[in-house]
Amino acid sequence: MHTAEEVTLARLPSGVELETTIHTYGDGDGPTLYVQAAQHGREINGSEVLRRLHHELRAREEAFSGTLVAVPVADPITFDRVSYTAPEALDSVNANMNRCWPGDADGSLHERMAAALWEYASDADAIVDLHTGGREMLPHTVYLKGDTECRALAEAFGIDLLLAEAAGEDADAEWADRGFGGKLRVAATQEGIPTITPELAHNTELVEDAIDAGVAGMLDTLRHLGMLDGDPTPSTHTIARNHLGRVRAADSGIFHMDGDVELGDFVEPGDHVGRVYNPTSYEVLQEVTVDREGIVYSLEAEATVTAGSNLVGVALLLDNEN
Repeated sequence: MHTAEEVTLARLPSGVELETTIHTYGDGDGPTLYVQAAQHGREINGSEVLRRLHHELRAREEAFSGTLVAVPVADPITFDRVSYTAPEALDSVNANMNRCWPGDADGSLHERMAAALWEYASDADAIVDLHTGGREMLPHTVYLKGDTECRALAEAFGIDLLLAEAAGEDADAEWADRGFGGKLRVAATQEGIPTITPELAHNTELVEDAIDAGVAGMLDTLRHLGMLDGDPTPSTHTIARNHLGRVRAADSGIFHMDGDVELGDFVEPGDHVGRVYNPTSYEVLQEVTVDREGIVYSLEAEATVTAGSNLVGVALLLDNEN
């Protein structure tokens, strides 16, 4: 059984309603999985994953049990603008929707939108929040470090690189200061709902490999939860930790990757990645090297960079207990 419901998330100053469509599959006899995409409007591969999953499930109705609640466009504001955040004029308090969960029905625009979707997400037994990274980023799945149910959900989704992310009192000061406690994944896990964030790589364009991985991951997640017959596809996983292994631009200029480092490489401190130089004087402003060992999971593809921007992301390897 499938239904599609138009839901009002919030209203604009003109009175125009911000609406999205929520799809529900199944008969309610079993677990409930909530999945959403395009919480950041540039990240459209997840929306296409849910469109293709829709056809997969319609063809497997007799074998499906439980309830799947799917939201292909979680944030219509940023989706229409092909942007990561909302304009300041619409939400100067919470420009990023993924920093204000579980939301507030009387709060800012994004808080109200999150609160409307939380009515559905909070009833789930598990949550998948589909995202996509930049063009030069390894696909990976993020889960709350130390949470066994979240890790099992991440392993079932099937992306080879799993990134364990600390939160709350377990987080480093730098991590805690970024307000990541308001991410859907963190807020839901703290409410006892196992939640993962697959980052399928590539934004603003539909990429078949990323989409195929997302559809396969969703089907394996449904198998893991017992909502489809069979077991998830076996795969091997590397457990690592993200974000705090970033190498940043020390100055603004042109970033030229002229080293041997590529996505997926294991690197050690001192490995050369490239240079940042002044495009007018040709002066080399920074020799870009990694400062720790780990796996390169992101590289800045755009050559023009500003001081403080991320150039390289190194995922720090963790043991299998995380």
